[in-house]
Amino acid sequence: MTPVDPAALRRFATECYLALGLPETSAALLADTLVQADLWGHASHGVMRLFWYGTRLQSGAMDGRALPEADGPPQALSVLDGRDGVGQVMAEAAMTRAIRAAKAHGIGAVAVRNSGHFGTAMYFTRMAAEAGCIGFISTNASPAMAPWGGREKRIGNNPASWAAPAGRHPPMMVDMAHTAVARGKLYVARARGEEIPEGWAIDADGHATTDPEVGIAGTILPMAGHKGYALTFAMDVLSGVLSGSAFAPSVVGPYVPEGRSGAGHFVMAVDIEACRPRADFDADMEALIATMKDAPRAPGVDEIFYPGELEARHEARALDEGIGLPDDVIHDLTAGAGRLGVQPPF
Repeated sequence: MTPVDPAALRRFATECYLALGLPETSAALLADTLVQADLWGHASHGVMRLFWYGTRLQSGAMDGRALPEADGPPQALSVLDGRDGVGQVMAEAAMTRAIRAAKAHGIGAVAVRNSGHFGTAMYFTRMAAEAGCIGFISTNASPAMAPWGGREKRIGNNPASWAAPAGRHPPMMVDMAHTAVARGKLYVARARGEEIPEGWAIDADGHATTDPEVGIAGTILPMAGHKGYALTFAMDVLSGVLSGSAFAPSVVGPYVPEGRSGAGHFVMAVDIEACRPRADFDADMEALIATMKDAPRAPGVDEIFYPGELEARHEARALDEGIGLPDDVIHDLTAGAGRLGVQPPF
């Protein structure tokens, strides 16, 4: 692993996206979402994806200059058409609008159609937490797992995220796919030459595998068996069917260079002050966290964490020590940058 300065990595990613034709604001946002994922320790959604998005921009599958329609009055519920643009740009616009609506009505929601893969979901729910709201976002995704009892990919891992202020602590943040693991983690394992744990994936014939390449070609298993399948089905209803976007096998992911994504999202913000004083909420969040962390620990457990705490600690460490990138990722980034005439920071 090679440590890389986060600010230098962010500049590099921005320069690459500018060279690929993205407007400056969009290039900076997309770069920041990738680097932030690495800062949080979520390498599966970090800069290893830089040229996955870049290839889709070059093929025309994703329109880098598409912007959401201009905001009108902030209604409690509205619909945003992503016009086959960059998913991160659409998700940020949707959460910004949801927060504005929440401040006006107490709650705001935005259904997004015709968008694309938006990367790390909690990048956007954190926006709500920082604005004094509880944030939620869901999305559908390209087929990654079979329906419960099947062995052919028919539905995505369809992640969802929640975030909320946590008083004196970093925000509470939940970000999870409804498969046993995010598919990007199989790509990370493949890049590192590592096996994957049993229970993550099955091969094309329905047999368990610890080979990430075989798992990528096969099917990722749902988390908690039938419960994970039910949750991912519900997120497809909320993100794809409700918004009038693509759903189930018709969604195209960032792993292939061509084909419009058609991904849909559902974004929501709840203004805490509309329910109770913020100071009281913060005090209760601190009490909730203390109740969890003070619980008697199981054998071998040194500390109990609340959701988002590990990411906050990883970010603090990575800002000090740099983001560690595997050799394969550095090779891919260097090769892609060379084709664009961009100088890499490693």
